[in-house]
Amino acid sequence: MPEPKVVWRSESDAPMYTRLTPVDDRLRADDALRRVKRGEHLLYTGDFHNARQLLTAMGRRLERPSKAKSALEAFREEREARHREHETLSRIIVALDAQYRLQLSRAPDVARTCLEVWGDAHGATTHVSFKTLLGMLGAAQWRAKGLEVPGLKGTLTPHWGVFTPTRTEYVELLAKVPVEAVKGARVFDVGTGTGVLGFVLLQRGAANVVATDIEERAVKCARENAKALGLANRFSASVGDLFPEGRAGLVVFNAPWIPEAPKNRADRAVYDEDGAVLRRFLSGLAEHLEPGGLGLLFLSDLPVLLGLRSAEWLQEQLSAAGLEVVWSHAGKAHHPKAKTRVDQLHSSRAKEVTTLYALRPRSET
Repeated sequence: MPEPKVVWRSESDAPMYTRLTPVDDRLRADDALRRVKRGEHLLYTGDFHNARQLLTAMGRRLERPSKAKSALEAFREEREARHREHETLSRIIVALDAQYRLQLSRAPDVARTCLEVWGDAHGATTHVSFKTLLGMLGAAQWRAKGLEVPGLKGTLTPHWGVFTPTRTEYVELLAKVPVEAVKGARVFDVGTGTGVLGFVLLQRGAANVVATDIEERAVKCARENAKALGLANRFSASVGDLFPEGRAGLVVFNAPWIPEAPKNRADRAVYDEDGAVLRRFLSGLAEHLEPGGLGLLFLSDLPVLLGLRSAEWLQEQLSAAGLEVVWSHAGKAHHPKAKTRVDQLHSSRAKEVTTLYALRPRSET
């Protein structure tokens, strides 16, 4: 009989393994770590709970040296350590059959989660890193119980791989937008993610929201949330790079704020190499605003605090794009990392401020 087709799933777009060795519950963490560092991928065939313990034990054994002399060095060191950890632990692979049944003893039912994320398996066996699968199962719990977000009436349902507003500073700042700017407005929600910003604006009186995102998963997530919140008749979302066609009275964008290269798809919600996406947004904003319209830009100052960009950078980009700030409101960070004093980056994260800038073309002054 022909071998069943195998589909490789990687959230970081890592290439398919070239060498895959079956292992079972006899494998110990030290041996596993030595083998994956040598380049092997290990197909785990034992017990689900033992596999989880193996990943935990491997993670504890990874070195995390601290040589940083500045906040920026500490930031990059921390990010690189997380990347190494992901690459290393992601070499423990598991198999799912054509119905997405996990081929481990005592395994939970993962079929629905996999179907929601990947769609039909089309008769193929799926190979995926066990770490990724655990992340998907964790996201499914968020999806099942929902997420309450300040300013939103109703519960938001996040999807795997979509930026989730667990940091709510930027959503809370929407309350600062004058009601007369929102009421009856056509809104473009750029990089919509879960759709939360568009939904809050609709609930505050916006006429309709046209949303875009470069991730198809985000578009699906936003559409499902709009339906669940009873807003589907005034909300539309499609895959797109930045602006929808036409003009709007409000254009809202929670921009990726760290000007460094993303390492995977999910990173693109936070990391924007050299600020390229943000600069494209600013340069194209005026031609997508109705007369008298406003661009609402959310931006963290953490890159300034870390020394990744100058304090003058944003004003320079606004001037180059022919834009000016009409008003702005700022909110201090209150996410967990801003409160973790053992973190080397605490002093910078504790000072972090997210600002909502209301922008318009200078020609309208």
